[in-house]
Amino acid sequence: MKRAKTRQPASYIERDYRAVADRGDLISSYATIKDTDLHILADREVSSMAQELALRYRLQIEKYIEKFPEFAHALAPLPPDVLAPPIVREMLAAGCAAGVGPMAAVAGVIAEHVGRGLMQSGCLEVIVENGGDIYIHRNRDCTVAIFAGESPLSLRVGVKLARLALPMAVCTSSGTVGHSLSLGQADSVTVLARSTALADAAATRLGNEIGRSPGGHGMKRALEKSRDIDGVLGVVVICREKIGAVGDVELVGIH
Repeated sequence: MKRAKTRQPASYIERDYRAVADRGDLISSYATIKDTDLHILADREVSSMAQELALRYRLQIEKYIEKFPEFAHALAPLPPDVLAPPIVREMLAAGCAAGVGPMAAVAGVIAEHVGRGLMQSGCLEVIVENGGDIYIHRNRDCTVAIFAGESPLSLRVGVKLARLALPMAVCTSSGTVGHSLSLGQADSVTVLARSTALADAAATRLGNEIGRSPGGHGMKRALEKSRDIDGVLGVVVICREKIGAVGDVELVGIH
């Protein structure tokens, strides 16, 4: 899948942001299957159910890859497949919209499908995070802090989400943090969208744009390119001490 497991210390650094999450009145649960690494906040403990849901959706993707191996390796969009499972069709559509391969959406799409499954099972509120890609369904306003690696702005800037705008996807890609394939140089590219698959794929695409144009030009290019991706609601880019944003984004300072 998109993120490879490793025993190197960097894998633990990548998840340090979980320790500073404000859980409020929600309960933490976890589910891990291979490179799917979920942290769930919900109004009840859901580890067992989340594990079952994650396994179900991973198997659908893995079985599709067995039939169509190119799905796992394509770096460019693949055509739609009306016979594919719904989760795979979402990945294909997200890849087409963002101009990347469908596996760029894998972490986000699993987070959303697990979150939806938990809501259908009776949860009233749920946040599912899968390696920085987040599906949020809450009944109140909330703020998502942006983890940007070594940038001095990391975890000091957040995106405020209004209750009426939820559910929402907030997905972050980085060219300097983590093990996902990225051709970019940004500390973080954060995308807001209704679809978590789309937000994940778009974050990858926009991070790649920064890699093609280093410095301030790359940030400007990525922000401009985001306007061409249908379904993207807002974007925040952090490169070291610089930050840029477009779209329907309310930035807040975090102390």
